Amino acid sequence: MVGVGMSGLTAVLAMWRALPEVGHATTLAFCLRSLHNVGCMRRWVARGSPVGRPWVAGASPWARWVLGTQDKEFMAHSKGPWLVAISALAVAAAALALAWRAHSSATAPTAIAPAVAPSLQLPPPASHRALATVAQSSTLSDVAEAAVQSVVNISTTKVTLQRPSRDEQFFRRLWGLGSGDREQQAASSLGSGVIVSADGVVLTNNHVIEGASAIGVRLADGREFSAQLIGADPRSDLAVLRLQGDVSALRPLPLADSDKVRLGEMVLAIGSPFGLAQSVSLGIVSAKGRADVNIADYEDFIQTDAAINPGNSGGALVNLRGELIGISTAIASSSGGSQGIGFAIPSNMVRPIMRSLLQNGRMVRGWLGVAIQTLTPELVKYFGVPQPHGVLIADVHVDSVAQRAGLQRGDVALKVGKTTVDSAQHFRNAIGQAGAGAKVAIELWRQGKALTIEVLLAEAPDPRRVGQAGAPVASDPAPAGPPPAPPAGSPPPAGTSTTIAGMQVADIDATLRATFAYPAELQGVVILDVADGSAVEAAGLSRADVILEVDRQATRSVSALHKALKPDREVNLLVWRAGRASFVMVAVPKD
Repeated sequence: MVGVGMSGLTAVLAMWRALPEVGHATTLAFCLRSLHNVGCMRRWVARGSPVGRPWVAGASPWARWVLGTQDKEFMAHSKGPWLVAISALAVAAAALALAWRAHSSATAPTAIAPAVAPSLQLPPPASHRALATVAQSSTLSDVAEAAVQSVVNISTTKVTLQRPSRDEQFFRRLWGLGSGDREQQAASSLGSGVIVSADGVVLTNNHVIEGASAIGVRLADGREFSAQLIGADPRSDLAVLRLQGDVSALRPLPLADSDKVRLGEMVLAIGSPFGLAQSVSLGIVSAKGRADVNIADYEDFIQTDAAINPGNSGGALVNLRGELIGISTAIASSSGGSQGIGFAIPSNMVRPIMRSLLQNGRMVRGWLGVAIQTLTPELVKYFGVPQPHGVLIADVHVDSVAQRAGLQRGDVALKVGKTTVDSAQHFRNAIGQAGAGAKVAIELWRQGKALTIEVLLAEAPDPRRVGQAGAPVASDPAPAGPPPAPPAGSPPPAGTSTTIAGMQVADIDATLRATFAYPAELQGVVILDVADGSAVEAAGLSRADVILEVDRQATRSVSALHKALKPDREVNLLVWRAGRASFVMVAVPKD
């Protein structure tokens, strides 16, 4: 019984496999009419079933008989009901196969499926595809091989004086032989440079050539030149050289528009790290607009993770179009070598400085005549600025172009020309790079209204020759350090003082003015001491600061300050420190 059942099942499976491919609907109809006649199976096979005899030969006796084999022994032992059952199973299988075929034909596309279905392959991330594309092409090598021809090695010669020992000086004076000072020359490979014009103009960092009595330049093709210093700008750490001699066949690098540089963009750093000329390293742009590195007075650095080491200074940061996007300048490192944080002066900052150095031998910056500070969220809220960017004008210098143009203390500068201002450093960069004599439009926010004022910029004075009152430098809240003052803990100078909101304060008198070297015109309330842990200490106020205003109202006496500082509320103070003014928000405690 079991053998018979299994053989019948084998036959059904054969029909199941064959019918979907053959599709003999007429055979099925004939079988339905002659269910008792198992011979229909023979006719089905005879009409072209793809099952074929090799498969049948390996089937059980039941299957071979149904499919047309001549197994007489089986035929002799096969009777009645079983034949009907097997026929019924075969017909059912055929019907199911045809139904499935009809369903598949209605839903499946007409295209023929591959013999082996491919495995699902998800596309790689765009960044990986870009890296793979570059790696598989010759672009990177082409750019590197071309750009290294424009990057030079710079060595300098510095003249130093070597003094004799004290004993030698004594005997020289005794015998009238003079001081004995001797000149000593020391040459060393100090950095890199970039050829930016076919007539031999080379860009580098000021710190690479500073103090040099002679400058030597070696090109990638082995040619050597002496170089003349055209001009240097220590405040941005840039310098311009010109090669002396036959400067034919130079390969200058074009300057890119660094404003179009994108985060994650691949870049090459090329220079002479540790004196190894024309070294190339690969990285990406890690950040833009770094203005808080405290390397130079004017900063707007591109940050990169391309390896930059000592000797790369003055070298090139290049994009994959072979354009100069920056001058490698500095690294942040605890070891002295590359740790993946390098800084380059962007080409859009380089361009006006280079132009001014070539024309004037110095950088002629524009000057507005204001003291500014970066907005904090608290100041944004207090002044009602509609967007969280801009710089706050904390002071306007007397008889400056800003004063003549109508700028006021408490104005918020939102844009300089088309440049959106994000910080005090960016504002200074925009004004400085515009240059003296340039007319710029400054978009302001004043007392809840937007307005635009045009200003004709003056030339920025040299800060080394400017007193405190005229210093054109900006400051952030809590400027750097008060002026020299008596040691902490010493008794306050003579005069009446009182304690308000955690501050010991007093009116300015002649003694205080002399003690803290205040200008004669300065009027306000002097802070003599600040309580530890107080709100004013948290706001950054300290001894010798002078409070000029409370909530935009002048405060020239202790009594006026006491009335203005209402308890349990936040107030806006204008504070003078070391020649600069800044706005500070302070939470006045409860009584």
